[in-house]
Amino acid sequence: MSGYTPYLPEDLDAFWEETVAEANALPLDYRRSLTNDFELDGFIVEKIEFNGMDGRRLYGWIAYPEGARRLPGFQWVAPYGRESMLPNAYGTREGFASMSFNFHGYDAFYQEKYIVARGYFGEEAGSPETWIFRRMFQDAVIATRVFQAQNEVDEDRIGVMGMSQGGGMAIWLGAWCRIVKAVCADMPFLGAITQTLSNPVHRYPLKELVDAMENMPVGHARVENTLSYFDTMNQATRCVKPTQVSLGLKDPASRPDNVRAIFDALAGRKMLRTYDWGHDWHPDMIENNRQWLVENLNGRL
Repeated sequence: MSGYTPYLPEDLDAFWEETVAEANALPLDYRRSLTNDFELDGFIVEKIEFNGMDGRRLYGWIAYPEGARRLPGFQWVAPYGRESMLPNAYGTREGFASMSFNFHGYDAFYQEKYIVARGYFGEEAGSPETWIFRRMFQDAVIATRVFQAQNEVDEDRIGVMGMSQGGGMAIWLGAWCRIVKAVCADMPFLGAITQTLSNPVHRYPLKELVDAMENMPVGHARVENTLSYFDTMNQATRCVKPTQVSLGLKDPASRPDNVRAIFDALAGRKMLRTYDWGHDWHPDMIENNRQWLVENLNGRL
């Protein structure tokens, strides 16, 4: 047990129901390349583009075995940063279709190393309605709807997976997106976050949020109110989908106690996997996450 307790705003459900309703109301507008755009053994990888919120065009990829029809699948949500996730063993699985996209409008395979000047943690954080993560979540909902519409994917057997930012947002999707039937959240971010911010924060990118708080009127109170809607520990209380969470015992970013707080708050069937690892992909995630999806998407694999 972590000792941290969820701190839910009274209108949490209303806020997220309205947020997801806006994303679900957007007409789907997508296009696939119909070519193999990335060399990956065992998979065809096509570029895919679609309209996100506010008409922004977003770009990603879909991977599937040749001849795939109505396979179980998962949306692979990117970690923090502006670069795209490249198709690899973590973003694909044998017997599955998968999809990932770039939140920031860059190409499906765009690469960019993180620097503080390009961070976005503090963008419009003074209000839950304007914080960048609300729009990013909505785009993830739209991407999942696009994924569900593909012939290679079984519309009733879709999971979501991610690490750090992607792991946290995977739980948010599990809480609010009806399409999602199972979740793998590796080292999820933003758990029990106000407790973290009550102590000095020196590590970026989280310090971007502290910097933003210090540069807006009544910044601490406003940002803490925003965080109460997004804290992955709070979101977990609404996630009843089967959810596997992993933590790294040496993780300095999504610290073990914060991840345990998320896991403790989960409302549905759940499993906690512990890695003697830092804040990074672990090779065992490949098979462990696949097995969780097989079990909980009723995959015929």
